[in-house]
Amino acid sequence: MSIPFLAAAFLAALLGTAHSYLGERFILLPLFRRHPLPDFVRRTLRLAWHVTTVLAFGFTGLLLVLALPDREATRTTASIISATFALSGVVSLVVSRGRHLSWIVFFAIGALVWFGQP
Repeated sequence: MSIPFLAAAFLAALLGTAHSYLGERFILLPLFRRHPLPDFVRRTLRLAWHVTTVLAFGFTGLLLVLALPDREATRTTASIISATFALSGVVSLVVSRGRHLSWIVFFAIGALVWFGQP
């Protein structure tokens, strides 16, 4: 088994869980309680929107690779996953001005997958 891939999978699961719980607690509830929205909430919503877009394009790339009868598909798939998480880190870092700490986990997952390639 690949330790970097296992670590990346763990971080991705942790990220998804934390995103769901913390988003509900610190984003959605304040959104429903306040008008106008604070700058941090607006930026975080924008971040979530754009990261979702980046991830959708990344998974599109994965589906295209999986459709090809290529033995190098695993390496190509890993490269796409790594790039997708790295780009998500860039979007998170820039849009939130570093305040939304998801960029650290996105970069860590991207690096682990990159270094775990066969």
